[in-house]
Amino acid sequence: MKIATMALGAFLATAAPLAAMEGQIEQLSTHMGEMSVTMSSGQDAVPDRLRFEPYQMIDELFLRNDIVYLMRHGPTDWSFLDVKDVAPTDCENQRVMVDDGQMAMENLGTLLAANDILPGEIVVSEWCRNQQTLESLQAGFARVDPSIADQIPVETNGDLNLLLALQGVPDVSAMREMISNWEGNENGPLLLISHFTNIEELTNFQVFEGEILMLDPKRNNRVIGYLRLRSAAPDIGHFDVAEEGTTDGGTDEG
Repeated sequence: MKIATMALGAFLATAAPLAAMEGQIEQLSTHMGEMSVTMSSGQDAVPDRLRFEPYQMIDELFLRNDIVYLMRHGPTDWSFLDVKDVAPTDCENQRVMVDDGQMAMENLGTLLAANDILPGEIVVSEWCRNQQTLESLQAGFARVDPSIADQIPVETNGDLNLLLALQGVPDVSAMREMISNWEGNENGPLLLISHFTNIEELTNFQVFEGEILMLDPKRNNRVIGYLRLRSAAPDIGHFDVAEEGTTDGGTDEG
């Protein structure tokens, strides 16, 4: 059944492009829910939806400000791997986001904002693909309300850089401490945008590009749920999938 999102999907009508849009939540199964953004005609405003689990914890997942959203950067071009020892800010010599990936992250930002799921603070890795993810999310927020991005503090922090890479981090202790110390603020949860290897090392979860895990600092940083686009898919770098014209899964880590 469809449930009109009130606390989750209400937002003020503005002159922004999505002023006439409304967030919606649908329960797909016992444990899975899906969010969308619809126009007054009932048509989807973006060509994707946002899936989450567990549905039973919907209030805890989306109405608490003292949890942490731990996100992997958006979809990237796996035909070009990071050059050995590339610096985090050297965008010419590292794997970056594809156009479709940037649009997917923009859609993700719109789905989050229209359903009133916004971080109170964002901390992001220095790597180019993570910075691109942030920019795309902000563009998606702006579809709903152009002022949103300016209201969310953003910090670029090397503690979220790719694990064991050049100018990266030797371990995830600093990121773990960042999560453990988060007590929330009145504006929303903490959003960290990091990398596959960092997230796996910290949580033992393998996440798709653009996927968000929800962690509870009050439960020893336990993963209590996830968010990801319906279109999200495993990548060839970290999952057992094949891509046309690819001979191996590459060696990149994040």
